Amino acid sequence: MEIRVHATRMSLSDSLREHTAEKIGHATRVIDGAETIDVEYREERNPRLADERYRVEVTSLVRGHVVRVEAAGADERTALDFAIDKYENRLRRMKERMVDRHRRPGEKRLNEESAGVEETTDHTLQIDRVKRFVVKPMTPEEAALQMELLGHSFYLFLNADTDQYGVLYRRRGGNLGLIEPQ
Repeated sequence: MEIRVHATRMSLSDSLREHTAEKIGHATRVIDGAETIDVEYREERNPRLADERYRVEVTSLVRGHVVRVEAAGADERTALDFAIDKYENRLRRMKERMVDRHRRPGEKRLNEESAGVEETTDHTLQIDRVKRFVVKPMTPEEAALQMELLGHSFYLFLNADTDQYGVLYRRRGGNLGLIEPQ
């Protein structure tokens, strides 16, 4: 397992790097198979964000699945603690779902990230960033798992059952919705 700790707009002490590696190592005991873990610290210099001045983003590749969490706190260690709690919860849910899926027969595959669109002030849509990825066939349940692991509110996938594209999205009540072509 490789743990990379780095910072943006701030410098990290060696003790914080060691503390981060120790906490991440402890969190990954929930599930085996973590290949690479990337921990990024970021300092927000906005005085209105005093309680969320430091942000920690943990991104890892665990058994072929991307797991990403982000947390903020007043200091680096508090932000790390919040991120570790979220990370452990995601790993536990992932392990539970993998065990449940393993009990059901069938081939399972997951996708990567999706694209983002931003609305500008003159109420016209402007494409801010384009992400391209390979779309692999998967079931809606697998798409829901991948959407949750990435922390996105919607997810584009190729339905393995119908061979058509579908969009899975989170509804206001917390349930999921599925959009499919006719």
